[in-house]
Amino acid sequence: MFARLIARFSSGVIRTLTGARALWLGCSPVGEQRVYYGNHSSHGDFVLIWSSLPPPYRYRVRPVAAAEYWERMRGRRYLIRSVFNAVLIERDAQTRTHDPVQAMCEAVDGGDSLILFPEGTRNKSDEGVLPFKSGIYQLALKRPEVEFVPVWIDNLKRVMPKNRWLPLPLLCTTTFGAPFRLQEGEDRGAFLERARTALLALSPESSRETSHA
Repeated sequence: MFARLIARFSSGVIRTLTGARALWLGCSPVGEQRVYYGNHSSHGDFVLIWSSLPPPYRYRVRPVAAAEYWERMRGRRYLIRSVFNAVLIERDAQTRTHDPVQAMCEAVDGGDSLILFPEGTRNKSDEGVLPFKSGIYQLALKRPEVEFVPVWIDNLKRVMPKNRWLPLPLLCTTTFGAPFRLQEGEDRGAFLERARTALLALSPESSRETSHA
């Protein structure tokens, strides 16, 4: 119960600080099992996507997070494990003790949805989205029945820039696109490009380019 209260508080704080709004353009916010994936620029990204979901569905949606960052300190460890029930993955292939894709599959098999960031790290460049890692494809290959939903997060990087303690007063938006699945015979390169293109198509820059075309 205490962890649930903290989760609600965290959701309320981030929505208040960012003025967050959710745009469901390609699908509806229903309780179906899904993998929500987004662009990654801040440690608050998964909280913003999680908070955009209707309260009845949030607690069956688990973020996929880097173990080496979140387990470094006691407070972080409590938040990520007890409050958000994350799927923690070890990113270093040389030292990991559990396969990250298998960990995600186990969560899916348990009936949970996921939030993940296929870039694998925060994007600190001027490029809209970094190349995707193969984990999202491996998950789709092993669990082809699961829907993947792109989610574009706009402005959070500017609201909470690095080394700044107080947020800037900018509106944040999470835009949810159309669900899709792995197609029969689709290889890794084609799937990753399709997933990345679907995410980029939700960005404000892509919308402006389309309207001027």
